[in-house]
Amino acid sequence: MNKRQVTILWVIAIALGAAVATLKISQKQSTSSTIKRSRGQTLFESFPATETTSVDIQGATDSVTLTKKDGKWKISQRDDYPANNTFANDFIRTLGELKVTLALEAGPSFAPRFGMDEAASKPADHGLTASFKDASGKEIAKVSLGKNIENGAESSPMGAGGAVGRYVRNHADESGFYAVHEMFSSISSDPKRWLDSAFISLEKIKSITVSALDKSDAAWKLTRDADTAEFKLDGASPTEVLDTTATNPLKSIFSYARFDDVVPVSQVATRAATIGKRNATLETFDGFTYTIHLTPAKTDKAKPAPSESAGEPPASEQFLLTVDVTAELAKERKKDEGEKPEDAKSKDMAFAEQQKTLAEKLTKEKAFSGITFEVTKSTVEALLKERATLLTKPAPAPSAGAKPTANVQKFPGGMIARPPVTATTPPIEAVTPPISVPPAEDEPKK
Repeated sequence: MNKRQVTILWVIAIALGAAVATLKISQKQSTSSTIKRSRGQTLFESFPATETTSVDIQGATDSVTLTKKDGKWKISQRDDYPANNTFANDFIRTLGELKVTLALEAGPSFAPRFGMDEAASKPADHGLTASFKDASGKEIAKVSLGKNIENGAESSPMGAGGAVGRYVRNHADESGFYAVHEMFSSISSDPKRWLDSAFISLEKIKSITVSALDKSDAAWKLTRDADTAEFKLDGASPTEVLDTTATNPLKSIFSYARFDDVVPVSQVATRAATIGKRNATLETFDGFTYTIHLTPAKTDKAKPAPSESAGEPPASEQFLLTVDVTAELAKERKKDEGEKPEDAKSKDMAFAEQQKTLAEKLTKEKAFSGITFEVTKSTVEALLKERATLLTKPAPAPSAGAKPTANVQKFPGGMIARPPVTATTPPIEAVTPPISVPPAEDEPKK
C-alpha cells in the first residue's frame, strides 16, 4: 500500500468519525428537545401568579371572568359580585406548583384526544381553557384542563376504577401534553360556582311581619317577648290559637340560609314573575331590621304552570330576593341593680366586644342592598304562609243526632283505660248464653 492510499484511508476514517459524532450529537439534541417538561418538574417553569389580574375560564356552554380589584376577586358576569377568594387564589397557586406525573409527546393537533377540543359542544370533549392576563390586558399564560385519568379496576385496591388525575396543556409549550395528579374538581366555567357564599344571618328574631299576596298591607304579624319564648299572633281573636309546628321554623329562618345565584341587574325584569310578590320585615333583639322583598322567578316554559293572567301565582321553585338591612345598636349597657364594680368591668368588656361584632355584621350585610339573589322556595317557604295556615284547626262539630261518647284514654301499645265505676254508673251484667250439654255415650236415648 503506497503512501497515497494510506492518506486516502485516513481521510475516509476521519470523515466517518466526524459523521458518527455529528449523528450522535444530533440524536442527543433531538431527544432532549422532544418534550420540554418531564416527570417531577413543574408544568410551568415560572407561573406569573403575582402579575395575574384577570382569569377567563371558557367551557363548552358558558364562561366566567374573574377580575382582581383592590386585592379582591370579582365576577364580571355577575355585576362584579365578590368571588370566593380562596377558590381563585388556590387555583392560581396550584398551577404554579403543579408537577408533571407523565409527559406525552404530541402536537397541538392531538388536543381532542385529551378532551381539549375548543370546537366541541360537549363539556367532556371540550374541557376547560383558562387564560391569565396582566393589568394591561396582555395574555401571560394559558392552560387547558382535559379529560380525567381513570384508574383501572384491576389496579385499584378497592376493586373499582376511579379518577386519579387529569390531562393538562400549557399552550406556551407545544411539545406535548401532560398528566398530573391534581383533579381541579372545583374549577368550573359556571359563574355561580365562583360566588362568595356569605349571606344574611338572622339571630334572636323578635318579630316578623308578612304582607298579603301582591299587597303592601300586613297579612299577619308574629311577636315574642324573648328569644326563647313562643311567638304570639298580633291581633289574634280568642278563638285563634297558633300552631307551633307552623311557627317554630320561623324562629330560625335565615339562620343558615344560602342562595343559589346572583341575578344581574339587566336580567331581573325578564326573570321576575308579575304576580306572587310578598314583603317581609324581620326585627331582632339585637336591633337589626331586615326588609325582604320576594318575587317568584318565572317558571320553565317547558313545564306547565298556572296562568298569571288568571291571577294565580306561578308555581315556581325559585324566588328572587332583595334585602335591606338597618340596625339601631345599643350605645350603653343596661346595668343590673346592685352590680359590683369588678362584675361591671367584665360585663362592659363583653358588651363592647359584642357591639363590635354587631357593627361588623351590619357593615357586611348592608353590602347586600340592591343585589337580587336567587333562592330556593324551601329557603323562604315559611314566609309564604297565609294567616290561616299558622293557626290550629278547630275540632269538627258533632253531627246532628250523634250520641256523646265518653273520653277514651289510650296507653302506649294501644291498651284502653276504662273510666272508673261510680255510684251513678249502671251496673254491668254478665250474661252467659245457655249451654247444651251432649248426653253421655252410655246413657240410653229417649
